[in-house]
Amino acid sequence: MLERFQPVPPDPILGLGQLYAADPRDDKIDLGVGVFKDAAGNTPIMTAVRKAEVVLHDQQTTKAYKGLAGDEAFRDEMRQLVLGDAVPADRVATIQTPGGTGAIRQLYETLKMINIDATLWVSDPTWPSHVGMAKHMGLKLAKYRYFDAATSNVDTAAMMEDIQAMQPGDVLLLHGCCHNPTGANLGSDDWQALTDFVLEKNVTPFVDIAYQGFGDGLAEDAANLRMMAARVPEMLIAASCSKNFGLYRDRVGCAMAVCSSAEQHAVVSRNLAVLNRLNYSFAPDHGAACVAIILGDTALRAEWESELNDMRATMMTIRQDLADALRRQCNSDRFDFIAEHRGMFSRLGLATPEVEALRTDHGMYVVGDSRINIAGLSGGRYEPFANAVAAVLAG
Repeated sequence: MLERFQPVPPDPILGLGQLYAADPRDDKIDLGVGVFKDAAGNTPIMTAVRKAEVVLHDQQTTKAYKGLAGDEAFRDEMRQLVLGDAVPADRVATIQTPGGTGAIRQLYETLKMINIDATLWVSDPTWPSHVGMAKHMGLKLAKYRYFDAATSNVDTAAMMEDIQAMQPGDVLLLHGCCHNPTGANLGSDDWQALTDFVLEKNVTPFVDIAYQGFGDGLAEDAANLRMMAARVPEMLIAASCSKNFGLYRDRVGCAMAVCSSAEQHAVVSRNLAVLNRLNYSFAPDHGAACVAIILGDTALRAEWESELNDMRATMMTIRQDLADALRRQCNSDRFDFIAEHRGMFSRLGLATPEVEALRTDHGMYVVGDSRINIAGLSGGRYEPFANAVAAVLAG
């Protein structure tokens, strides 16, 4: 049976990490995997998380299963964190999932269960997992243009032109703040126009938000999502705690379905819990319990928000420093957009041979489409990276 497996190409991001690990150069820099890094190049455990783990250790008296939908306190806190008061609580069905990817998977399962004929529309580019999981599950897939390489910004005109082909019942997958791999975000006017569009077309918005707090602040980063949720009858949301709580390996996330009524909410909640049962029964508890403790404790929450603010400020400083260094080294304003982008990522617009030269000649490990993890340049590492980019462009 197993001989029927065919060789598969390595994951482009994980494969890059393997090449980096095997590189003996001391001055190499990993800009691939999207994890926050401090000045020493490490991915630390947040202080608030450490304190929450102590509380959990002292208070937890059992490892018995939680409910199929997950920890109720975690789900309530995450609903409030993401949606605020935009939608009444009795209209939001929420389940705990193994990370944001698990949330996407469960919402794809929902789509497959209730409307297999619907087409899922995703941005070009988007994360490979969005497309890979959809194809693996047999969902109908279409893409809409998103990024203008010439301006390094969102091509809203092209996006709106492409999605005009959507049909009632289709699903429009959107990226929350800082989420698109290009680093370019939709503006508030774009979100208003998209909300008008989904209402007019009778399509369902699906927002993937994994970087809340990395852009301009927790409330600010969720403002457009909340505006849309308050106006539409139904909405799907996948949220992750990997980035803003630093809980990458603990796999903490949730899937939310904004329902048209409290009555619909009761039915949807039960069905989502059944989907959990069919896939993995119970989501991992440890990380989610820590998040619930942090968000439910005034002092711990304040400490977490302070740490998150510091992380965001670090990335914004790196952005400005990198843009300035590239302007000096390249004698060009080509990369000034980096300072305007938000979050962890930006796409530099380098050609494939230039990306390969960065790796082979300079030990700079950049994803093939020239996307970089800004946080990987903390601790002054932006300067040697800018030097390398300038050298590669100079030929």
